[in-house]
Amino acid sequence: MGEEAEELRPSSDSAAEVKETISDGGNSWPAVQYDVAPYRTYHVFQQFRTADSNPNNFLKGVKWSPDGSCLLTCSDDNTLPIFSLPYNESGSLDGSATMPDSDLYAANVVVREGESVYDYCWYPYMSASNPDLCVLATSTKDHPIHLWDSNSGQLRCTYRAYDAMDEITAAFSIGFNPNGNKIFAGYNKTIRVFDVHRPGRDFEQYSTLSGKKEGQSGIISSIAFSPTDSGMLAAGSYSQTTAIYREDNMELLYVLHGQEGGVTQVQFSKDGNYLYTGGRKDPYVLCWDIRKTVDIVYKLYRSSETTNQRIQFDIEPLGRYLGTGGQDGLVHIYDLQTGEWVSSFQAALDTVNGFAFHPFLPMAATSSGHRRFAGLVDDSQENNPLNGHENCLSAWSFYSSTADDAANTDFGN
Repeated sequence: MGEEAEELRPSSDSAAEVKETISDGGNSWPAVQYDVAPYRTYHVFQQFRTADSNPNNFLKGVKWSPDGSCLLTCSDDNTLPIFSLPYNESGSLDGSATMPDSDLYAANVVVREGESVYDYCWYPYMSASNPDLCVLATSTKDHPIHLWDSNSGQLRCTYRAYDAMDEITAAFSIGFNPNGNKIFAGYNKTIRVFDVHRPGRDFEQYSTLSGKKEGQSGIISSIAFSPTDSGMLAAGSYSQTTAIYREDNMELLYVLHGQEGGVTQVQFSKDGNYLYTGGRKDPYVLCWDIRKTVDIVYKLYRSSETTNQRIQFDIEPLGRYLGTGGQDGLVHIYDLQTGEWVSSFQAALDTVNGFAFHPFLPMAATSSGHRRFAGLVDDSQENNPLNGHENCLSAWSFYSSTADDAANTDFGN
């Protein structure tokens, strides 16, 4: 992917028209226009209006399944609804380009946790065609790590970590390694590694601080693995640092400093040479060259200066563009080769906290919402319910280069 990205570097004359061409042997897919605002094909909002149980409920993020068949969301009412998308016979998504008055589809499965959800992730080899692989992991307050069946919503097994008082301690971040045989979990100044095939309380424990208090301090808030075979993983901390480790023995390679707030997300580029990090109340996503970590390569702006929420960003399948949400309701698209802004579109009227590209289609998903405090708004606001553009889940389709190309592909505009 990295070699393809280098070939796609635009000349200065064509920088205004940003397209992405996907080629696979003799097949050629239409160019995706990220400089044009996408259109909405899928929208859900009423299912998140849980006025009786939690009037202040709001979405906290969204993630596509690795096979692209469904969307996993997380809400403040401790639920994780899963939506299977309605693809038609041509392989494109059945949806509506107009704003509906009600939800287009209902959640197929709702996973219910007992406390606030800290982190969640799909099994990397999840496939709807193999029920045994349809699982996801969650970490919640005062609970062990749970492995759930995404088809039934039933609990399959748990992975328990204990502190010095022999009490269960919750992981603040979790992630499957690329092979899918281990779960790496972040705790306070500690990373614990569980064998997926051995649920229970067996784990390997690694301190992120050495005996001389050198290394990475604070709560490990996010974990990401390099997509190449380099065997490296990145761990973000609320201490405003990001560290790079070896996966096999958790040897600390180096620590990155420069985030203004606690790190809430880390993600490698598709070629594994760059690392992108975002922080809480930090208006920039930072780009690091992990081959030369002295300086920040560039910064990508997003509106997140006054919110404590995690604001997700994601990199599209070919690794050329990055999209990120923000508290202004906008999604910004950036060219990762130049670090320049490409386009933006209004995805919601409140905070867009979740953004994820589809794993292989020219689509993206957004989730929006933020905490609203009763008694701090005037009567007119309290009497008016949220509209369909607030606290909502949407799927978006990006335009191709020409209408004729789009009509002859499975992507379907």
